Amino acid sequence: MKIAILMSGGIDSSFASYLLLKQGFNVIGITFLQTGNSPKKDFLRAQKIAKTLSIPHFYFNIKNDFKKEVIVPFLEDFKNGKTPNPCPICNKKIKLGLMMKKAKNLGADYIATGHYARKKQLATSDKQLVTYQLLKGKDKNKDQSYFLWMLSQRDLKKLILPLGGFTKEEVWQGIENSPLKKFFQKNEYYKESQDVCFLSSSSAYTKDHSKAKLSDFLKRNLKTKPGPILDKDGKIIGDHQGIHFFTIGQRSGLHIGAKSPKQNPLYVVKIDKEKNAVIVGEEKDLYKKEILIKDLHLISEKEIQLPLRVKVKIRARHKAAAATILPLEKKFTGQSKNLKSNTYLIFDKPQRALAPGQHAVFYQRNILLGGGIIM
Repeated sequence: MKIAILMSGGIDSSFASYLLLKQGFNVIGITFLQTGNSPKKDFLRAQKIAKTLSIPHFYFNIKNDFKKEVIVPFLEDFKNGKTPNPCPICNKKIKLGLMMKKAKNLGADYIATGHYARKKQLATSDKQLVTYQLLKGKDKNKDQSYFLWMLSQRDLKKLILPLGGFTKEEVWQGIENSPLKKFFQKNEYYKESQDVCFLSSSSAYTKDHSKAKLSDFLKRNLKTKPGPILDKDGKIIGDHQGIHFFTIGQRSGLHIGAKSPKQNPLYVVKIDKEKNAVIVGEEKDLYKKEILIKDLHLISEKEIQLPLRVKVKIRARHKAAAATILPLEKKFTGQSKNLKSNTYLIFDKPQRALAPGQHAVFYQRNILLGGGIIM
């Protein structure tokens, strides 16, 4: 069977390509250009790695599609005072959508990525009803299942995840004992799948630099729109150049002395799009137990009984917190509920900086159930 591996030129996808070859699969490499500033260094490395592994390598310029499906919604959310995460959307619409179609046109039966996550086929007596689960990766520190919550059963059927059973250290050990050793140095910081890829201009950079890129990107693509910074009582205590430069929990960049009358630090606790205002408060004001979720999706694509106990991650590096999913009316009737409509999520303990636009992803043990977007 022929597998198309998405090759970014990074360590993980490169080693995944090598693994698939060792397992005897017919492998082809695919690299796509998503922006006009996509790092040439990454593309050239992917090309050289494919040549070293003696696999065909194909290149696609998808700038227009990527802009439409990923960048425009990303900017629109920031403009509306939200905190978006483009990676799950890219995985769904670009990697398992557009690139899967292109892979199919090249004769590939499956598409593979370098994500640290696992796929499990559920046993069934009816071959027509085969279903799949998404599981956390073996490496707890590198698990990337969070970014795959939007995938469907149809997507999973065609997805191969070679690195799910590896730790990052094991990948490095494998690199050291492979023809890929000459391409990577362990002391160099390479971009990871958790980074917003289209913000970077080179394949090796510091974490602080990658964070700084977001503000630069927003400045280049969104116009300034000055407005007030308010305290919780509605008093104007400063001004800003645009709500899109702020997110819930932010402390830096306020330029208001960052102090309340009690001399406690001030943080962004709310963004009011209608008033074009940034509201600030103290640390204690950042904690909430209850949020509303929209665009809910279940990996199993089956209806479930509510209430449902889950562990929830609201950011990729957030420690999963215990919570209960409830129907919108917060009443449990014992009947099966469809989670396509808005739903309440109530945490056992208050969580810090729950920002509209963030992705809430649900787990039970190592199983990724699905997720939704915080309203």
